[in-house]
Amino acid sequence: MSRGKEEANSNCPENGAEAKCSTESQKLNKYAFACVLAASIVSSIFGYAVGVMAGALLYIKEDLKISDLQVELLVGVLNACAIPGCMVAGRTSDFIGRRYTLILCSIIYLLGSILLGFSPSYAVLLIGRCITGIGVGFSLNVVSVYCAEISPPSHRGFLASLPDLSIVMGISLGYVSNYFFGKLSLKLGWRIMVGLPSIPSLVLAVSMLKLVESPRWLVMQGRIGESKQVLLLISNTKEEAEKRLQEIKISAGIVNDDDGQDLVQVVTYQTRRGEGALKELFCKPSPSVRRILIISMALHVFQQAAGIEGVLSYSPRIFQRTGITNKSMLHLATLGMGIAQVIFTYSATFLMDRVGRKALLLISSGGSAMALLGLGICLTIVESTEKKVIWAPYFATVATYLFVAFFQLGMGPATWVYSCEIFPLRLRAQGQAIGVVVNRTINVVLVTAFISIYEKITMGGTYFMLGGLTVLAWLFCYFFLRETKGRSLEDIEIIFGQDYYKSPNKSKPADHQFNANNA
Repeated sequence: MSRGKEEANSNCPENGAEAKCSTESQKLNKYAFACVLAASIVSSIFGYAVGVMAGALLYIKEDLKISDLQVELLVGVLNACAIPGCMVAGRTSDFIGRRYTLILCSIIYLLGSILLGFSPSYAVLLIGRCITGIGVGFSLNVVSVYCAEISPPSHRGFLASLPDLSIVMGISLGYVSNYFFGKLSLKLGWRIMVGLPSIPSLVLAVSMLKLVESPRWLVMQGRIGESKQVLLLISNTKEEAEKRLQEIKISAGIVNDDDGQDLVQVVTYQTRRGEGALKELFCKPSPSVRRILIISMALHVFQQAAGIEGVLSYSPRIFQRTGITNKSMLHLATLGMGIAQVIFTYSATFLMDRVGRKALLLISSGGSAMALLGLGICLTIVESTEKKVIWAPYFATVATYLFVAFFQLGMGPATWVYSCEIFPLRLRAQGQAIGVVVNRTINVVLVTAFISIYEKITMGGTYFMLGGLTVLAWLFCYFFLRETKGRSLEDIEIIFGQDYYKSPNKSKPADHQFNANNA
């Protein structure tokens, strides 16, 4: 029996109730699911902003008479503005809490969408896109942190994967919006497309007032009583709630209290406000914190270095290069990628707690590498001959679909889940912010330089390069990652505080007292 189950069962009052207690603790708590689902919907607005612009640009360019350079700026500014957005969100999340940061994120999306929808000129459109980009940075940071901290260990993989699924579904909704509103008049159609998120943003901003705050953030504020009430709502049994509260308190460095009342005085003002987190992460990190930071940053680098954004953004060029020239066939092939994204991201949410994060990352990076290398071989053959390669369009389409499928099975969602849950409580929000900065920076660089790269080393060479980087990702995951499936966030801190390299495949944390100073 796993350690988590042993501890859960030890809290059961009678031996005859052990099986029932264990079963109850393994059930998905409906209240926790509702909270995570509501927070995840915020991520769908980011996905929609990415997906809708692909089609809206055709109408925007025609209506506002803008240049290709202005089009590139309009596309790239979203992720560029997400970088400062996520850094601000890290501090805000520690200062006012996860829930109010989610509300602030929704308000930012609301303002951005209104400006986009009522844009009379390119300048206003660009400002609206910048504000939306700041919202993207907020959502990429706080949504994953909130979902990880609300979720019980037994279902955290599933629940913490929902934001990534929401992003993918948002992208698909953007494509659908292009299709339907593209039939309206030129001046009205694209404005409805880009302004539509204002409606769900307003609804989310109001409805999130009903969300519970993260119990871990409440403990960091010394509000133990409130944290206990939240845990009773998002746990299946009182014993489970008390166990989770005890682990969180130890992680936060809070001594036991007899009555569960607020202990504001035991938590320093700097810790409550997240001050000193960046200094601890970069200037004076302990070996475990340094290890966590490197792993988180590396996962985000490898996720974007696999080239998913480049493949999605420039897939029509891939298909054209292999011989697909019919526009309807190009749209159909692109739509197929969107469907593959949704299906395999959905599958990953259920596999995360069954197969595990590390296993999914290994399967995903291995499969993605083979698909990219296969695509590189195909494109190299096509580019080296003037004759039409009959099988190339079919092979390229299948290889592209396989890459998207394998990527969304692990590297897409598992990167966000794993990188968020490994940070200690006091560093989680700002540690995640650093990961998002790295993620978006690599994204901007790769997408912006993608055309220049394949013009220099050929399209086939580009996919060989991406495949090679993904092979490195597989090696990194195999040698440096520990499995976190089914563990509490506090247990994970213990894992990274041990002699990490002595037994990389060890599945159980050492049975020793948690050291709060090294948490």
